[in-house]
Amino acid sequence: MKGLQSLLQWVFMRVEAVFNAAFGDRLNPLYHLGAISFFLFWVVGVSGLYLYAFFETGVAQAYSSVQALTHDQWFAGGIMRSVHRYASDAMVMTMLIHMVRHFAFDRFRGFRWFSWITGVALIWLVYTSGINGYMLPWDKLAQFVIVASFEWVDWLPTFGGTLMRNFIHPGSVGDRFFSLLSFVHIGLPLLVLLLMWVHVQRVPKARTSPPRPIVWSLLATLLALSLAQPVLSQGGAADLGVAAQNLRLDWFYLALLPLVNDWPLGRVWALAAGGTALLALLPLWPRRFGRAARTAGHHAVVHGAAGFQAQMVLREGETLLEAGLRAGLALPYECRNGACGVCICSVEHGAVTHRPYQPGALPDAMKARGKALMCCAVPSGDVVIDVEGLEAASTAQKVHTGRVVALERLAEDVMRVQIALPDEGPLQFIAGQYINIVLEDGARRAFSFANPPHQNDVIELHVRRIPGGRFTGHVFEGMRLGDTVRFEGPLGSFALQDSDRPILFVAGATGFAPVKSIVEDAFHRGIRRPMRLYWGVRRRQDLYLLDVAEGWQRDHPQFTVVPVLSEPQPEDDWHGRTGLVHEAMLADAGDLAGQEVYVCGSVKMVEAAVPAFMDHGLADGACYTDAFLPSTALQAP
Repeated sequence: MKGLQSLLQWVFMRVEAVFNAAFGDRLNPLYHLGAISFFLFWVVGVSGLYLYAFFETGVAQAYSSVQALTHDQWFAGGIMRSVHRYASDAMVMTMLIHMVRHFAFDRFRGFRWFSWITGVALIWLVYTSGINGYMLPWDKLAQFVIVASFEWVDWLPTFGGTLMRNFIHPGSVGDRFFSLLSFVHIGLPLLVLLLMWVHVQRVPKARTSPPRPIVWSLLATLLALSLAQPVLSQGGAADLGVAAQNLRLDWFYLALLPLVNDWPLGRVWALAAGGTALLALLPLWPRRFGRAARTAGHHAVVHGAAGFQAQMVLREGETLLEAGLRAGLALPYECRNGACGVCICSVEHGAVTHRPYQPGALPDAMKARGKALMCCAVPSGDVVIDVEGLEAASTAQKVHTGRVVALERLAEDVMRVQIALPDEGPLQFIAGQYINIVLEDGARRAFSFANPPHQNDVIELHVRRIPGGRFTGHVFEGMRLGDTVRFEGPLGSFALQDSDRPILFVAGATGFAPVKSIVEDAFHRGIRRPMRLYWGVRRRQDLYLLDVAEGWQRDHPQFTVVPVLSEPQPEDDWHGRTGLVHEAMLADAGDLAGQEVYVCGSVKMVEAAVPAFMDHGLADGACYTDAFLPSTALQAP
């Protein structure tokens, strides 16, 4: 399959380059296939409603009404019939190319499986609706389509030959049958429309309308085809007493029907069912991009103009642009396919893997300087990017105003800050989420909730002092009780999952804060899953709330805490575990199959830990991370 995908990628990239040269990347139809399919559906729907207004559903009147529509008002009805047919064919073509393109670029895994599966279902519905439409004109082609389709369906054990009894002689088809066909031809497109809406729900900022030049070009092309080659009925009115012969088939919709005459019916069903099953199961095929696609739970810190900073959590295989749009950031983009270069950014920390893109959008020299295309960049771990011109106003997060009600130094460089909201009351959040402290110049600083959701009369933050840090320095030197604090939130999706797997927490330094929130919330909710916390710090004094964790261990038999020091000193008198915290966890756990791991700490710790966990059997989708960087690192050029 990799070879097939590589070949298709090669073809698409070169055809796209030709189209970009001819139309420009903004109007390249290959970048708007989904939106074009939506537009063609509306063309089919509007033209179909016009035709239905003049169509008579009686078996004796169907053919004559279609003939009158086609010839007596050729300037309207005849053109509408042709537009209806050609737009239907074009919709099938754009849907199939759209699906092949997503297959070629491996965009059907992870969170995209939902869109892929609904797309497979859409193809079946569109084909069924189109084949049903060919039955209504009641000409010789309609006769062939009805007989072949019902003969094929009649093979199924449920029917056992009962359907074909309705087509033994001409008088066996009545008006009620035609009313049923008409009803189906109205109902199926409504289901198509509903499924099309469902299909795009997991696609951030999905476009359902192509650019206007493409709209007008499509309409002009459909009109020209309708005038040059109008659609006409074939062979006269249907007559079940005489077999239909010498027909011109619409191969977009009717390609399988000739096989009903030439193959055993079971083989035709096997072809259709096997092809559908293959498409439906493709998301389970071994991934192409290896570990680079394992982005579930990774974080991307985005900052732009005037100190703006935001954080987003990535889903498996998600690009930076998709994650940013889903998070509500007003990121710049146009083609979304690596051709325009509008979505360029600078990767300040971490690494990304690029999906295929047009070389002109990101020259090698720019890529070597750390530039990336957000629409094609899949992070290999937690990353920090800079997007030029991105403003703080691009997010729709509400800004809250709180007051500092308590300050407690938990360690030499860790301060517990408690914030109340006197004007709003308790803030509702999920254990593991965070807030963005908004500084005077609009810059953001992220801190996780350390208190559980059921104790939300105040917000508890664990602030670690960072040398040169603006906000952390203020907390330790200038902050006083009663001071006003502005913040956004709650934000983030680092939260305990609903499963029955044993839980392993790996926390570095103040990464203990969100773990504290999650663990205390789990105890409050009566969760009995085994939980084991590995808390890694440099010195003994950095274990600022170890007594609290040891209290959990005494009171809850399902919980264990393992402190780990990376740089113990003689005066620490430490006899416990030493080294890197994730290595200590691996030494105890061994095979991580069947476990669920939550990692919270610095980007460097997360980047080292997650690949090691995967190498020890941890399943994709069973590792959840919350990575953070010091504010000074976030501001580095």
